Amino acid sequence: MQRYQDDILRIADELTDAYVEVFTAPPWTHRDPDETRVAFRKRLDDDARRPGFAAWIERAGDGRIAGFVTGWTTPAPFRTDRAYGKVRERLGAEQTDDLLVGAFEIDELGVLGWARGTGLGRRLLASATEGQPNGAWLLTWNEAHDTIAFYRRTGWHEPPVAGPETDIVVFLSPDHPKLP
Repeated sequence: MQRYQDDILRIADELTDAYVEVFTAPPWTHRDPDETRVAFRKRLDDDARRPGFAAWIERAGDGRIAGFVTGWTTPAPFRTDRAYGKVRERLGAEQTDDLLVGAFEIDELGVLGWARGTGLGRRLLASATEGQPNGAWLLTWNEAHDTIAFYRRTGWHEPPVAGPETDIVVFLSPDHPKLP
C-alpha cells in the first residue's frame, strides 16, 4: 500500500477512473459517470491541497488500483458546504465540534468490485486511522446498506443522533477517543 499527499495528483486520472468505477456501480447507479468523473477530479485537485491531506492506494499484482482511501484532519470551524451541513444537522453543533473537529476525516473509501471480499477495505481504513490521536470519522449515504453493514462489522460506531434524520449516516472509528 502506498501513501500519498499532494503527490496524489501525479496519478489523478487513474484514481479518478477507479473512483468512477466504484461510485457509479450499485448502489450509486443513479450517478452519471461523466458528471461523477468531472466532479471528483475537481474535488481531488482542491482536496489534495488541504492541510493534512493523505491518501492510500493499494494496487493489484498487475498494477491496477484495487482500492483507495483519502482524507484529512477536519478543521475548525466545521464547514457547511457539501454534506457537512447535514452532518451538523444530524449530530448537532456541539457534538459535531466535539467529535469531528480535529479528527481525521475519511472522505473517500473505495474498493473495486473485483477486489472486494479480500479484506482490502479493512486494511485501507486501518492505514488511514492508525496513529490518529483524535480518532477518525466518515459519513455515507443512508441507502448504501452494504457499506453501512461493513462499517458496523468493522467496529465503527454511530454517534447519537441529536437532530432530524438526514440521508447520511456518520460513523466514528473504533478507537475514537470520545466515543459517546
